[in-house]
Amino acid sequence: MSMKLHCFGESGNAYKAALTLTLAGEAWEPVFVDFFKGATRSPEFKALSVMGEVPVLEDGDTVLTQSGVIQDYVSSKTGKLGGKSAAERREVLRWMFFDNHKVSGVAGPLRFNMNFLPEEKRNADVNAFMAMRLASALKVLEAQLEGRDWLAGDEITIADIACSGYLFYDEDFTFDRTQYPNINAWLDRIAATPGWKHPYDLMPRAFG
Repeated sequence: MSMKLHCFGESGNAYKAALTLTLAGEAWEPVFVDFFKGATRSPEFKALSVMGEVPVLEDGDTVLTQSGVIQDYVSSKTGKLGGKSAAERREVLRWMFFDNHKVSGVAGPLRFNMNFLPEEKRNADVNAFMAMRLASALKVLEAQLEGRDWLAGDEITIADIACSGYLFYDEDFTFDRTQYPNINAWLDRIAATPGWKHPYDLMPRAFG
């Protein structure tokens, strides 16, 4: 029986889970969540996730929320994408925590504010601050990728999937990959991984 991933295409966090499932070779199906019409605030969804957020993974009786937890679950279950040793696993987790706090934790709200929030509610000062924070985090990624192909080992791991999750979106959130040659080449390597798909080709989207 295939797993079910409650998701929508515009969510970078859902994309991390969807791409991890796909690259790990797991059978799964998307369950579209109409976030922009309030679906995550419904009693039915809150019964799945008290946090009221996607992604939510259902694997039989196991229900998991938060992209990092889902990625860890999939990599642990399949033995793929999680690092080759305990030390490498810790390095994977280190970059996933960095992503949650410094990359996705900033890129996600910034992209939302610049593209999906009604224009009259957009705050230029807030967005400028977040853009500065994102640029600082991207400089760290750029430095880590100097002279290496992957963030946490000699092959792609869930750390790479996590840190790149939002960086494949085309909407403007001040990220120009050509300004970061190491990141740019890294994103190309990820996209060249067999099975890789763009988020809008992997999950149903609310717009477009």
